[in-house]
Amino acid sequence: MEPSVHELLAEGVKLMAVGMTIVFGFLLLLVGILLGMSRLISRLAPEQAVPERPAPPNPPGLATEADPRLAAAITAAVSYYRRSRRS
Repeated sequence: MEPSVHELLAEGVKLMAVGMTIVFGFLLLLVGILLGMSRLISRLAPEQAVPERPAPPNPPGLATEADPRLAAAITAAVSYYRRSRRS
């Protein structure tokens, strides 16, 4: 005797629930292991203070302020691009 559609569907739902439970349990176990390792490592090897280095000076030729001509050129290019995309 062949199983009915209802029986097959019920068996599929059971199998899905078991599979999802196993995956969820594995993920919880993985998160727990990672949290435990993180705590263990932070206890065994505390963070060492890193001395701050002064910021390097700007290389020659690099503008520290915006050039008005460059800003105008960029604005014109963006306006042209936007107008050409509309048509």
